[in-house]
Formats: sequence, C-alpha cells, structure tokens
Amino acid sequence: MYSKRYKTSSDHSSGFETHEHDFLKIGAYTSSTARPKTPVLRESAHHDLPQTPIRERSISPRASSRRHKNYTTRYPHRTVAMMLLFPAAALLYIICFAGGSYGISRSSKQSESRQKYCPDYKAYSARPHPPYTEGKYAMPYQRPVEHCRLFKSQAVEDLIQKMINNMADPDLARLFENAYPNTLDTTVRWHVPGGPKEAQSFIVTGDINAQWLRDSTNQLSQYQRLAKTDPGIKTLILGAINTQADFILQSPYCNAFQPPLESGLAPTNNGQDDVVHPIYDPTVVFECKYEIDSLASFLDLANTYYENTKDTSFVTTKWLEALRIVLAVIEQQQTGTFSSDGSVIDSVYTFQRRTTLGTETLSLSGIGNPLAANTSLVRSSFRPSDDATVLQFFIPGNAFLSVQLKKTAKMLRYAGYRDLVAIVEKKGEEIETAINNYGIVDHPVWGKVYAYEVDGYGSHILMDDANLPSLLSLPLLGFVSRDDPVYQNTRRMVLSPSGNPYFLRGGAFSGIGGPHIGIRNAWPMSLLVQIMTSDDDEEITKLLKMVLKASNLGLIHESVDVDMVVQYTRSWFAWANSVYAETIFDLADRKPHLIFK
Repeated sequence: MYSKRYKTSSDHSSGFETHEHDFLKIGAYTSSTARPKTPVLRESAHHDLPQTPIRERSISPRASSRRHKNYTTRYPHRTVAMMLLFPAAALLYIICFAGGSYGISRSSKQSESRQKYCPDYKAYSARPHPPYTEGKYAMPYQRPVEHCRLFKSQAVEDLIQKMINNMADPDLARLFENAYPNTLDTTVRWHVPGGPKEAQSFIVTGDINAQWLRDSTNQLSQYQRLAKTDPGIKTLILGAINTQADFILQSPYCNAFQPPLESGLAPTNNGQDDVVHPIYDPTVVFECKYEIDSLASFLDLANTYYENTKDTSFVTTKWLEALRIVLAVIEQQQTGTFSSDGSVIDSVYTFQRRTTLGTETLSLSGIGNPLAANTSLVRSSFRPSDDATVLQFFIPGNAFLSVQLKKTAKMLRYAGYRDLVAIVEKKGEEIETAINNYGIVDHPVWGKVYAYEVDGYGSHILMDDANLPSLLSLPLLGFVSRDDPVYQNTRRMVLSPSGNPYFLRGGAFSGIGGPHIGIRNAWPMSLLVQIMTSDDDEEITKLLKMVLKASNLGLIHESVDVDMVVQYTRSWFAWANSVYAETIFDLADRKPHLIFK
C-alpha cells in the first residue's frame, strides 16, 4: 500500500483546507500493481482581485494521469485570515531553515526541517500569491520563500533582475521571474557537489517524484549559458550528466527514473501494471517507455555543456561506457520486424500495459506495428509525450538523435577520442540520410513536408504534437534552418487545423495539443516553439499575449482548455517553465524591441 497518501480535511469555519500531504513524503516502493486512487485537492485560493473560478484537472502520475476528467474548482478571494497568516507563515519559514546555498546538499536535519515546514509546491503553485503585478493580468509571485528553495545561484538571481528590469510588460517580466528559476527552486531534489566523477544531481519533472531524461535535460538547458562562470551551476550540470550516465548504464531503454539509492529519497510506484523486456529494477526505474529522444537528450545535456564551457572533463570511463550502450541500442533499434526470408526477428524491447487507453501500450504483444528493414531509421516505441507511436519511425526523434550524434562526434574529436569519432559521426549521418529518404512526403495541399511518423513501407502519419522534439521544433533541434523550404511547408501544415488534426482552435486559445490530454486542450509550450521559429513580429506579439492569458497562476501550464483557459492541467510543470525562459532569451537575442523598454 502507499504510505502517506493524500488526505484532505476541511476547516469549514475558516474557509481553509488543511493538507496532510507533502510531495517530499512519498511512500516507499511497493510491488502492488493496483492503480492508486487519484488524489483530488480541494483548495481555497486567496487573491486581492476578483477572479473567475480557476479549475485544474486532478492528475495522477504522468503515465496515465492527464486523462482524468474530474475537475476541482477553486474560488479565489481575499480573507482577513489569509492576510494575517501569510506573513506569519513566511516568517516561520525564514526562522526555521538554515538552507544550503549554491546547491550544497542539505543535511538530514535540514531536509527533515524542510519537509516539516515548507509547503508542498504542487499545492502552493495552484494558488496565486502576492505581490501581484500592476499589469493587465495582475500576475502573482510564485517562487517559494528563499529558505524553501532547493538550489541557489547568485548568477541566476542577477540575471533575473537584469532581465525583468529591462522588460516592458510587467506581466511578461513576472512570468519570467517565476519560470526561469523554477527548476532550481523546486526540482533539484538531490545534489552532491564535486568534480565530474563525484557530482550527482537528481532533477524531478515537477509534480512527479521522478526524473525523466528528456525533461531534466530541457529543464537545465536554460542555465547552460552560466556554466562557464558560475561554479554552482557548473557542478549542478556535471552532476546531472553523471547521474544520467548512471541511469543509462542501468536501464538504457527506460525514460524515467527513481531517486538514486545514495540520495536517501524513497522510490515511488507509478501505479501501473507493465510487462517490459528487458526487465528492470523498479527501485531504479519509475517507468520504462523506450523513446529515442531520451537517448538523444542524454547526449544533448553533455553537448550543450561542452558548447558553453569547452570543458570535456565529464568524458569519463563511465560516460564513454554509457555512450557505447546508447550506440548499441541504436543499432538494435534500426532492425526491421522481418528478416530477408520473412521470419519475424525477435524484438529486444517489448512493452505491454494493462490499460483501457490505446496510447499507453504497444500492439502485437508489445512489439508495435511492423517496420521495414534496412532503412537506417531508428525505432521509437513511444513519443516524447510518453504516448505510444503508431508507426515507430518517429521522425522528429530521429532528427534530434542525428543532430546530437554529430555534435557528440565533434566534441569527442576535441577531447581526443578519435577512435569513436568516425563511428558516432557515421551513425548520425546515416540517420539524417534516412530521414530525407523516408521522412519527406508529397502533400497535395502543402507540397513536400516532413511526416511525423513512417514505417519504411510507404505509410506515414501527418500531424504534430506539442511535446519536444516535434516537427515544429526542427530548426531549434539544429536539423534544418528556419527558412528551409520543406520545413516552411511543414510549419504551415502543422499550424493549420486543416493540416494537423491536433492543431486545436477554440474561443479563448489556439495551439498544438496531442492525444496525451485530448482534443480540447492545447499546450502553451507549442506557442513558445512557434515564437522561436518565427521572424514575424506581429505573429510573435500575438502569441506572447496568448501565453500570458493562459498563465493566470504565474507559471506555464502543461495544457489549457481552448475554450476556457482557466481550466488546465498541471500548475507545476518545470519543463514548460524552462521553455518559456528559453523563449525570452531567444527574443532578447533576436527581437529585443518586442520585449524590452
């Protein structure tokens, strides 16, 4: 059974809800496969301004959580009790904590103190907090009290002040102030400072106590620019590189991982009934969906660090062994379903989940739909949304992997590992060639476009999903330029409801969604990618306004209802906050006149 599950009791006389839960107090792993009951938080929020009722879908762990249709409703209002209790609580936090600064690991006593007194950020992020901006949306301040922040960097704080002091729109600035440090403030669950061999960092995705390879790489990318000058950020990223290498060595086919044993943090059960090959240790792995963008993200984290610092000290014996395992997985997953004589080739990876959702499991006893042989494309059983692929040659994932392999070869050449350079570079080039051979199709309306998925036999799926990597993000991945004609055709297609079944348009919001949440919800993250791939000032300005409109709680939601943006999923989703910060940095470089005074 789960220990310390969510229990909510209401003090009706005061209008407050008391929560006996804490995301830092998650129960120990159990072998039970029963799906846990989805917790529903009934929260009273307090705001200084009249508000439309805010609704959030109740959610369970990411593998299946986003499809629950129960909603909890919060009616923000100001009360005298809140006015008295908020400053008192803040003072209590400051008095009670001796927090480690600049990413130094907290002692066990400090950790226990934090668990006892610091609020559960999942609940905290779902309520607006003062001070509010004087802008159109009265954007709240959503950072934890200083001594409740998990990792501190003065360089980050200085950059925040520099940016917000120059930004023209107070709401846009507050959103950056909340979003940019969100990963450091709330998701660095464990960090051991040190050199490339000793450092460790466990970065959770937000409201789920597990680390995704893809999410953690994206969450840290916004800080990579500071790694050369900030020792704390440098050791945080080196730790993340080291920890990801450990995960790859243990279970290279898996996408999400439990806290390392050394952290002292308890593993959690994802509540699913999965049968997976290769088998894995559930105290190490949170979920084992094979996604090639997870492997590419492992390479991306190291490559981006190298590009910003020219430091290759992370290329240790362990990291090189993890790279060789990545290459072995790629080789295994370039195999088709049938051999030349028509016999079925045993699949190294299979996945079956007991579920009523077709996107949560693979067909044909866990191997997925058949793929042609000798294409050089790499199979991906799942998409970056953690939904199953339909045709398993996932083109955006292959593009991402191709780019990262070629970058890895460049880094290895600089580091002096010339024996690996040719192997890695060749693999990246052959995947790129395969995408051009099999991943581009002729559309009767849009012309030559990139397909989202193909099978190598000629079948293809034309769509896009908000999650990264996506077709829309191909220039951001470094696979093509923004003005590439095939990309431009593809961009027009995926941003049109007549070209992309998951481009969702409603009365309040428009953008790309995906099957993970459903056909009513678009993801603000897709608008941010659209901004970063646009040179049109009018388009960018319109999209920024829409993002602000959908960020009523001062953070970027996972998704919002296109007809009612106050209805959303996930108030705390660090990956999306990181993409917003990257968007602001991108505009600061390319279009400063759109955001600065």
